[in-house]
Amino acid sequence: MAGPTPVSALIHAATMVTAGIYMIARSNALYSLSELSMNVVAIVGLATSILAATIALKQNDIKKVLAYSTVSQLGYMFLALGVGAYSTGVFHVMTHAFFKALLFLAAGSVIHAIGGEQDIRKMGGLNRLKITSVTFLIGCIAIAGVPPFSGFFSKDAILLAAFEHNKALYAIALFGAMLTAYYMFRLFVLTFTGKFRGTEEQEHHLHESPPAMTIVLVILAILSIIGGFIGIPGVIMKGGDKLTEFLSPVIPVRVEEAVSSSTEFSLMALSTGLVAVAIIAAWLRFRKYEFKPSKGLGKVLENKWYVDEFYDAIIVKPLNKLGEILNEGLEKSGIDALVNGIGRAVQYGGRQLRWLQSGQVGSYVLLMVVSIVLFFVLQFFLRK
Repeated sequence: MAGPTPVSALIHAATMVTAGIYMIARSNALYSLSELSMNVVAIVGLATSILAATIALKQNDIKKVLAYSTVSQLGYMFLALGVGAYSTGVFHVMTHAFFKALLFLAAGSVIHAIGGEQDIRKMGGLNRLKITSVTFLIGCIAIAGVPPFSGFFSKDAILLAAFEHNKALYAIALFGAMLTAYYMFRLFVLTFTGKFRGTEEQEHHLHESPPAMTIVLVILAILSIIGGFIGIPGVIMKGGDKLTEFLSPVIPVRVEEAVSSSTEFSLMALSTGLVAVAIIAAWLRFRKYEFKPSKGLGKVLENKWYVDEFYDAIIVKPLNKLGEILNEGLEKSGIDALVNGIGRAVQYGGRQLRWLQSGQVGSYVLLMVVSIVLFFVLQFFLRK
């Protein structure tokens, strides 16, 4: 789905795409009655998160990376809902709205600065766009889950809930967090560091966006930094989770399982350490970028696991073929033949009946008299 960047920032960050999250969170009383439904939500969410994250690793359109990132983060939200952490899922909706709107609008600022180009392979060296580059970096740090930025608190809460529910789900979710950090800093490094890889005309066109665009970036960057403090976990500050308290009339406060403070701090340190490793790996891998055609698994990821081709092969082409068969067989030979046959029969009957209309009054009188005689005979002599 493609649209103007401000529209993408709105619907991909906070409104349309999160409607399902709201629905399940609001219907928590029903979902909590079915363990099977909860497990389905958690597993589908986690699978969605990993699938979209792997696709984002090899996308080259700046907005496509962010779009698949949105799908991946939605998977995290559904994972939270599936393990019963409803308020945590809503918390991630809120923090995600801050940093994803920031990233989309900053991407729009980049596209504006470079004259409409969206391919990150043709960018590089855009750190000269001071406000855009700094705010974009803040958005990347926030979505990666680096403390104390907003994404850290919501993502850590999701990972903790997954750890309490099922260790396998936690391990896969932690891997997804590393993928998020990696592809987001791949995006940042390719876009803002190194030397410029575009044309001379594009380089000549480079300029920072006007205040009407950058002021919004600064506001969202501030929210991306401090937005997570509304949900500080109890292990750090007692009573710090104001969002759960606010949502308690609608979403029951979740009874925490027995996880010690040391374990919780260890999980925070583990996730932060792995995210840092992913960020450093992305920096080292792409700081001296040279374009090379993707091969093997990279080509599969670049082509989005061939999901579009799969749908085309099993749904689009068979339906088109069925449509052709029905069009040639049933439509033309059946329905059209019936309708056209009725039309031709009416036309033929009209042409034959037309000859009865001679225009001679004497003939009409004669036919009338003959008809009266026939009715008289039928009525009085042939009627039983």
